[in-house]
Amino acid sequence: MPHPISEQTIREVAKLARLNLTDDEAKLFSSQLGDVLGAIDQLKKLDVENVKPMPHALDQLNVFREDKEGQGMPIDQALANAPDKDEPFFKVPKVLGDGGGA
Repeated sequence: MPHPISEQTIREVAKLARLNLTDDEAKLFSSQLGDVLGAIDQLKKLDVENVKPMPHALDQLNVFREDKEGQGMPIDQALANAPDKDEPFFKVPKVLGDGGGA
């Protein structure tokens, strides 16, 4: 069941969002938004009293790997594609300084 939304309301919201709508777009969006709000009204009627909240639509508990210590990447391999380096560090442009910029 559609939920009535006037074209004037659509135009006011569009103005707030700084959108320029044609007459056809305002009419279309009025109808579409009314349909969306009508669907939400239907969902509000559902009895969810005994439905447990769930964190995810799929029945999964923990999909992360075990966090355990392992061998790190060798420094030369880590720095292999660095545009600039000062062994054993990455060299990056200074972004903080004496207050004269960012």
